[in-house]
Amino acid sequence: METSALIYDWNQKDLASQTLAGPVLLNDETLRDGLQSPSVRDPSIEEKIRILHLMEALGINSLDLGLPGAGPRAIEHVEALAREIVRKKMKIRANCAARTVESDIRPIAEIVQRTGLNIEAATFLGSSPIRRYTEGWTDDFLLQTTDKAVKYAVSVGLDCTYVTEDTSRCDPETVKRLYSAAIACGARAIVICDTAGHATPAGASALVRFVIEEVVKPSGQKIRVDWHGHCDRGLAIANSMAALMAGADCVHGCALGIGERVGNTQMDQMLVNLKLMGVSPWADQDLTRLKEYCQEVSKATGVGIPPNYPVVGDDAFRTATGVHAAAVIKAYKKNDIQLANSVYSGVPSHVFGLEQIIDVGPMSGKSNVIFWLQKHGIDPSDAIVERIYTRAKASNHTLSEAEIRDCVEKTNAQ
Repeated sequence: METSALIYDWNQKDLASQTLAGPVLLNDETLRDGLQSPSVRDPSIEEKIRILHLMEALGINSLDLGLPGAGPRAIEHVEALAREIVRKKMKIRANCAARTVESDIRPIAEIVQRTGLNIEAATFLGSSPIRRYTEGWTDDFLLQTTDKAVKYAVSVGLDCTYVTEDTSRCDPETVKRLYSAAIACGARAIVICDTAGHATPAGASALVRFVIEEVVKPSGQKIRVDWHGHCDRGLAIANSMAALMAGADCVHGCALGIGERVGNTQMDQMLVNLKLMGVSPWADQDLTRLKEYCQEVSKATGVGIPPNYPVVGDDAFRTATGVHAAAVIKAYKKNDIQLANSVYSGVPSHVFGLEQIIDVGPMSGKSNVIFWLQKHGIDPSDAIVERIYTRAKASNHTLSEAEIRDCVEKTNAQ
């Protein structure tokens, strides 16, 4: 029997209110915004290139190469990544962050000239009343800065994306005024930012709809709308989905959600959800290297992956609970991998190149012990099973492989 026939899917109810309008684009900020976390290590060029190749393998549409205006090291790394994209003829598109000043935009144009890679300039400017008050910025200053930066980027041959920081706390008049000015000056993509992680899904939806109705449609131009979110309230994925459902074209994210404070939208979790929702083009994308991507970023930046992290954490498809394990084991006995990977998991592990793991701990039943032994090619004699089961019940943790094998050896030595 098809597993889908055994699951009543409430996620399919009221689809009219949650259908994504079209293909979803993903922009990876791991190697720029992700590295703004004060706890990360800036990877070497070689490490960044390995991560770049994994982004390409996962089908991620574009990435932020870095902020070359930050100095010589940033320029060197950005140029190396750009050359790798050209050399390997990669499909992934590139952009670079830049403040709305010529000194940040110029290095991007120079890297384009040296490498031959088309790189978008993502020029950003603070917009919210709280930021304007703190900085002492006037409305005229914001408009003049926007006008000058976008026109300069276009004049040196760059595709320009205009980014307003803290859009989710900005008044409608300023949002409309700044984006409209940028588009009039030649920007062909705009980024709506939840810089401080302030938004809720309702707020993200309302903001995106406002920008589309009040700015994009009246412009008469084909404008890409991006959503860039942070996770201060733990809502980054929910907000990103809400933004897409409201009409955004692209979501920004970072592997493992790394980034300033508590980080950015989790790119890996966006990929998982878009895949499981059947959203184009992700429904058909091979994501079996997703864990490798996360592990490479973890290793390169020094950010650990928590055991309970969705999909790629060590415990994501691992159980030592008797009731749960018994159900999985029964599914395996039906010779149905999809059933085994779905009976106690909302995420089918095999879709991401992973598998269910059954371990033995204080909450395990004897079926856990028997399955573990068979999985490791050990005959599950009654004496061995009983010794392991007794030790597990007396333990305060899941038994390690060494502990289980110790039980086997002691039993066989009797």
